[in-house]
Amino acid sequence: MSHSFFKLVLEELPESLQTEVLHYIEFLIEKHTQKSTQEQPKTKRRVAGTMKEMFVLPLPDDFDELLEDMKEYME
Repeated sequence: MSHSFFKLVLEELPESLQTEVLHYIEFLIEKHTQKSTQEQPKTKRRVAGTMKEMFVLPLPDDFDELLEDMKEYME
């Protein structure tokens, strides 16, 4: 179909329908542009160190000492 055919058909329509056709064309253009932007998802890059010092556990003073259960094995 050529542009002239569309133009002829559009000119034969009453003005109210021409306005509706224009709105529908604008809707299709908007839908197409949204679809093309959604097809390219932006990947978020992880930033190192964002959880730093977030989970600090209180360690006991004797943390590095030998466990009672392991004393026989280590001797």
